[in-house]
Amino acid sequence: MKFTKNIKLFGAVLALSCLLGFALYEWGGLGPPKVVAAKVTTGTLSPTVFGVGTVQAKISYTVGPTQTGRLLKVYADQGDMVKTGQVLGEIDPVDLEQRISASDAALAGSQHNTIAARAQIEDARSRNDLAQLTAVRYTKLFASGAVSKELLEAKQHDAEVAQAALAAAVASFQSSQSKVVQAAADYQGQLEQQKSLLLISPADGIVVTRQGEAGSTVAAGQSVFTIIDPQTLWVQTRIDQTRFSGIALGQTADIVLRSNQNETVKGIVARLEVQGDTVTEERFVDVKFAVTPTSVFLADLANVTIYLPEAANTLYIPATAVKTTNSQYGVWVIQSGRAQYRPVTTGVRTRDGNVQIISGLAQDETVIVNCKSPLTAGARVRLVTAL
Repeated sequence: MKFTKNIKLFGAVLALSCLLGFALYEWGGLGPPKVVAAKVTTGTLSPTVFGVGTVQAKISYTVGPTQTGRLLKVYADQGDMVKTGQVLGEIDPVDLEQRISASDAALAGSQHNTIAARAQIEDARSRNDLAQLTAVRYTKLFASGAVSKELLEAKQHDAEVAQAALAAAVASFQSSQSKVVQAAADYQGQLEQQKSLLLISPADGIVVTRQGEAGSTVAAGQSVFTIIDPQTLWVQTRIDQTRFSGIALGQTADIVLRSNQNETVKGIVARLEVQGDTVTEERFVDVKFAVTPTSVFLADLANVTIYLPEAANTLYIPATAVKTTNSQYGVWVIQSGRAQYRPVTTGVRTRDGNVQIISGLAQDETVIVNCKSPLTAGARVRLVTAL
């Protein structure tokens, strides 16, 4: 009986040891690490690039005074739709109206002076013509001995004086004309200054900011109103520099605004900005709305998915299989049950998690997608799931 009891005990210990060994092999650290793997596949990829951006306006206008003054009246507010040429506000003219009246009076006076100067020319020309004829007649009389030399010289002197008077009248007329031009320019300048006191919308659009109230003083060049054209709204999207290749003008995109996540709006790549962000290593892509939504706001965050051209008949694997080591992409390949690291060159990525393999892998090779334990070159692995 004692022998039988020892046999049973030995059998129990052996069974327990086998069970413990199996548990350590399956779930412990004794066996090779378990891996999830996938085959290198050939097919057609529909790649996309994802980015986050903010709603901005391509075209915006700032409206403000050209000279410092007090804001007299305000006719528009934030959110108002305005038209080209619409008056948005007025600057206090102070004494401008009085100066315009003075300029108008000065212009009228200079015009009257011109009329008088023209009449003086006619009078001086008539006197000059008479004096010249008299001088000629007395010259003939002197030649015949009818008058004395003294009388001839007197008539010649009168002719010279009349000619000088005519020249003076012409000069006075020209001076009066110059004063008319000067007065007209001054008057027109006052009128233009009066127009500049009106804050006028330069285009059709919507007022997005109003930075002044009636009675406040605004400086020359200070923005009182900011107007945007809602038809030029787009999303300035940040794209990682490593994913920027392949993006081109005219490509389609999906835009999901954070303020309305239940609606997807179609977009079009409108501009690839030259200046990027050196800190975040991103570049900017401006995606305009194919049809501008009715409820969209400036600075509204948006998720943008840009659709790139399809890559036909290309190798691809799950993107999670690609690892980065020292800025180099690579994958773990299973060869004869062992893991081997292989550098690869990747291409486009898809929304469903696949990545194009340009070089480094061949059709039907097996790559490790997931492994809980760190891998080393040549380590034996156990394939538990094949994707």
